[in-house]
Amino acid sequence: MRFLFLLFVGIPILEMWLLIEVGSRIGALPTIALVALTAFIGVNLLRQQGFSTLTRAQTRLNAGEVPATEILEGLFLAVGGALLLTPGFFTDTIGFCCLIRPIRRRIIDHMLRSGMMQTQAHFQQGGGAHRPGPDSPEQGPRTRVDRDGHVTIDGDYKREE
Repeated sequence: MRFLFLLFVGIPILEMWLLIEVGSRIGALPTIALVALTAFIGVNLLRQQGFSTLTRAQTRLNAGEVPATEILEGLFLAVGGALLLTPGFFTDTIGFCCLIRPIRRRIIDHMLRSGMMQTQAHFQQGGGAHRPGPDSPEQGPRTRVDRDGHVTIDGDYKREE
């Protein structure tokens, strides 16, 4: 509940305060131009990073790998793009952190290693995804993320005729 309060009330108040402070120091028109400039730069960075992430995901899929990191990056890109289109400097800062690849990768790696996010996938022969039911004896895969952000999923499979 506190998180939602902070998200929907606290952040807009912080944004208004920052906009008023910056506007009082550099003027209203330069502040508006700065907000528009961050949105423009953000949209172009989002386009570039989005295509790059999509290409890497396609390459991993073609190699028969699960593009888990790329999927998480896509989520971060969507959130970052939305934050950059929201007027304000605080949301722009968070949005740019989501769009700049080294920062984004470091955040995703930290979230995966700390257990804040988990990736799970079960595959049957033929490529269909499978999630074990509550009575299933399967333990599920073990997921590792290396230094380069590549996700390795260890698991077992059973061939059915």
